[in-house]
Amino acid sequence: MTGRPVRDPRPRRRNFLRAIFDPPRAGHGAEAVSIQEAADKKNLLLLVMLRWLAIGGQVATILLTRLWLGIPLPVTPMVGVILFLLCLNLVSLYRCRGPAIVTNTELFLVLLLDVAALTVQLYLSGGARNPFVSLFLLQVILGAVLLRPMLTWMLVGAAGVCFIGLTRFYREIDLAGYERGPRHGDPSFFDLHLYGMFLCFLLAAVLLVLFVTRITGNLRDRDSRLSELRRQSVEEEHIVRMGLLASGAAHELGTPLATLSVILNDWERMPALRADAELDVELAEMTLALARCKEIVSRILLAAGEARGEDAERTTIGEFLEDVVEEWRENRSPIQLDYRADIGVDTAIASDTVLRQTLLNVFDNALDASPQWVGIEATRRGDLLVVTVRDKGPGFAPEILANFGKPYQSTKNRSGSGLGLFLVVNVLRKLGGTVMARNNRDGGASVELCLPVRALSIEGGGEAHHAD
Repeated sequence: MTGRPVRDPRPRRRNFLRAIFDPPRAGHGAEAVSIQEAADKKNLLLLVMLRWLAIGGQVATILLTRLWLGIPLPVTPMVGVILFLLCLNLVSLYRCRGPAIVTNTELFLVLLLDVAALTVQLYLSGGARNPFVSLFLLQVILGAVLLRPMLTWMLVGAAGVCFIGLTRFYREIDLAGYERGPRHGDPSFFDLHLYGMFLCFLLAAVLLVLFVTRITGNLRDRDSRLSELRRQSVEEEHIVRMGLLASGAAHELGTPLATLSVILNDWERMPALRADAELDVELAEMTLALARCKEIVSRILLAAGEARGEDAERTTIGEFLEDVVEEWRENRSPIQLDYRADIGVDTAIASDTVLRQTLLNVFDNALDASPQWVGIEATRRGDLLVVTVRDKGPGFAPEILANFGKPYQSTKNRSGSGLGLFLVVNVLRKLGGTVMARNNRDGGASVELCLPVRALSIEGGGEAHHAD
C-alpha cells in the first residue's frame, strides 16, 4: 500500500533482548511506569543501606580476626574490596538522587557486583571453608524480591558458580595453631567455625527482616498506587459511557423538543388561547422551560463534540465567573446569593463549556441543600483558581465525605442521583485540579474547587486587565 512504512526486521533482535532484560512493566500508561521507576529507586537506596552495613561488618570482622584472634589475613587486598564497595555506594547514591531511570537490569548488575565482592573476600579468607559463605543466600533472597524471575535465576547461577569455585580456588589462612589444638583458654578451630556460623546466621536474619520488610513495603506502595490508577481508569471509562449516553439522548431529544417548539408557537398564535390570560401565562412559562431544555441539550452536544474547541469564545477568568454566576442566578433565582471575587491579575482564557457546567452543578447542589442562602467566593492563589461554594444546609453525611467523588453517593431519594459530584471530581482531575468538601463549624458545608490557571489560559494570551 502506497505510503506505508517498511519496517527493518533487524531491530527485532534488539527488541527481543530488551524484552528479556527490561520488559514493559504492568500498569496503565506512562504514569504506571513512573510508579515502578520510583519503586526501583527506593529499592536501590535500600541496597545502598545494606552495603553500608556490609562495609561496617567487614571492617569489624577484619579487626576482630587480626587483633583479637591473631589470625593473619591479607589486609591490603581486603581493604581494596571495601574501597570498591564504598565507591559503588557513592555511584548508587548519585543514581538515586539523579533524574535518570533506575531499571531492573541495573539492580541485577548491582547485586551481581555485591556477589563478586563477597566472592573476592571469601577467596582471600579461606574460600568455602569460611562460615560467611552462606551470605550468598542473602544476595539470592534479595534478588528474588527485587528482580524479575529470569534475572533472579541468573543471579542464582552466578552465586552457585562462585560457591563451587571457592571450594577449589582460595587462599589458605594459617590456622596451624588452632588445628594442632588450642592453648589454654583459647577456642578450638571447630569452636571458631561455630561462632562464625552463628554470627553469619544472626547477620543474615537481621538484615532479611529489616530490608525485606522495607522492600515489600515499597512494593505494597507501588501496588497501591497502581490499584488507584486502575480505579481511576474504570471511573474514566464510566464517564465515557455516560457521555456517550448523554450525547445519544441529546440527539434523540432534539426532534421532540423541536416538535414541541412548533406546537407552542402555533398555540401562541391562536386567538382563542391568547384570549385566556391565565392560559397565556402558562404558555409563556412552557416556552421558557422548553427554551431551557433546548439550551441544556445544546450544551451536552457541544461538550460531547469539543470541550475546548478552537473557536471557543475568548474571555477572562473574572468575566467567565461573573457570566456563570449571573446565568445561574437568572435560571435558578436563589433567595440570597453572596458572590465575591478577588482574582487580582486577570488572565485571558477560553470559555470552557465543561467547566461552566461543572460550576453550575456545584451551585445547584448548594442551592438544593440551602434554598435560603448560597455563598460563592472566587480567589486566585498564585497559579491556582480557587472557587469556594458554601451553603447553610445540614452538611454532608459522614458516609458521603468518606466516599466523596464516587458515583451514586447521594442522600437524595431520586433515581440516578449521586453522579453530579462524581462528574465534578473527575472533570477537575482531568484538568489537573482538585475538589475538597467539608462541613463548616458554624453549620452548612463548603466545596472548594482548585484549578490550575494554565489549564484554561489561552496559549500566548498573557495577562489581562486587573479585576475590580
